[in-house]
Amino acid sequence: MSPSTAPRPRGARRRAIIAGTLGALGLITAFATAIPADAAASTLGAAAEQSGRYFGTAIAAGRLGDSAYTTIASREFNMVTAENEMKIDATEPNRGQFNFSSGDRVYNWAVQNGKRVRGHTLAWHAQQPGWMQSLSGSSLRQAMIDHINGVMNHYKGKIYAWDVVNEAFADGNSGGRRDSNLQRTGNDWIEVAFRTARNADPAAKLCYNDYNIENWTWAKTQGVYNMVRDFKSRGVPIDCVGFQSHFNSGSPYNSNFRTTLQSFAALGVDVQITELDIQGASPSTYAAVVNDCLAVPRCNGITVWGVRDQDSWRSGDTPLLFSGSNKKPAYDAVLNALNGGTTTTPTPGGNAGQIKGTASGRCVDVPNNSTSDGQQVQLWDCNNGSNQQWSQTSAGELKVYGSKCLDAGGSGNGARIQIYACHGGANQQWRVNSDGSIVGVQSNLCLDAIGQGTANGTGLQLYTCHGGGNQKWTYTPTSG
Repeated sequence: MSPSTAPRPRGARRRAIIAGTLGALGLITAFATAIPADAAASTLGAAAEQSGRYFGTAIAAGRLGDSAYTTIASREFNMVTAENEMKIDATEPNRGQFNFSSGDRVYNWAVQNGKRVRGHTLAWHAQQPGWMQSLSGSSLRQAMIDHINGVMNHYKGKIYAWDVVNEAFADGNSGGRRDSNLQRTGNDWIEVAFRTARNADPAAKLCYNDYNIENWTWAKTQGVYNMVRDFKSRGVPIDCVGFQSHFNSGSPYNSNFRTTLQSFAALGVDVQITELDIQGASPSTYAAVVNDCLAVPRCNGITVWGVRDQDSWRSGDTPLLFSGSNKKPAYDAVLNALNGGTTTTPTPGGNAGQIKGTASGRCVDVPNNSTSDGQQVQLWDCNNGSNQQWSQTSAGELKVYGSKCLDAGGSGNGARIQIYACHGGANQQWRVNSDGSIVGVQSNLCLDAIGQGTANGTGLQLYTCHGGGNQKWTYTPTSG
């Protein structure tokens, strides 16, 4: 049974986001590994990085002048979500007139302090400006599309993941959609939002985000699960599901949360804990949530919804890891969980597999088993050789031989695809999409067989994505 919940505040302290996918083309391979004691890190972000994850927080632009606040945020977290500054009312106060001043302030602070950014949120029934609330039908649908395009184009290539749609399912026992002005534009509005978002920024992970979907037995959880399963079966571009995880007496933590994360991940999406706060900040509950994430290979990371109790949208519940500048017992529990024990870790190169062209049936191949930097890759008959075995890292690299990366020799149409020593550059990062395309993060262009060739020896290049068979690939991991 789903819990009955009191209305949730819609004002300045509402929550936020999520994200990512290797989709039908293969998963980041995982294996169980014990983190050695000498690897223990002293901050949350660094500890999470040991297993290829992030630990983030929500940041409010209005608090960036508070040195105590920014000292903690800069030191502890490696992912940032804008608390309210990228929501609809903040970014498009008047139709067609965008204002990114506050959003940019949060984004710039994050980047200047070495952090990635999650975008929250593009389509939501709440915190709509008055002009949007007055619309309905096709006019509102077009306004939603225009808003997604406007915001994502401004931040194109800069945002790790977007909460494309937020809180679209109803509380209670129906398992159905929330009755909102967006829902009344037609049941396909969520699908349209995700397709619009993919076209606007192919490099960003696209997430669905909601609250009270953590308990596997609840109807709302099953409703969202069924939607994601349907989207994946039809090729709707969804990469991740965000679980807000506002645990309290009305919506308590349940140990089946791990089952929920595992079940969604099995659909081929990443899972993220996006707005974590726990009434009373129980150390054991915080540790349990962290361990649930660590146990699921596709759980990318955790974001707490605020830095200190005084910054929380529910400050009276004292739900966060810091009180003033002081670390609470819950902080120690989280850090210990991130640093210790056996976890299931997204691991570079745990499984390698062939990348096979849909049109050609041939594999991405390094000629003559070459290991030379600058060697252009080609199509060749699949033979399971080491020169055809590619593993994707948590950073999005595609590695061969364990140390050489699939590398774009430029960022324009026709740029050659080669191998090169891995160095972490954006030209060595790839997005493996559920529609079969492989897109360069730097260029937003597709991995392409030159001249639509299908023969042995056909070279590979970057080219504008057009959906052709020479730009479609399958990724098949072998045994670990």
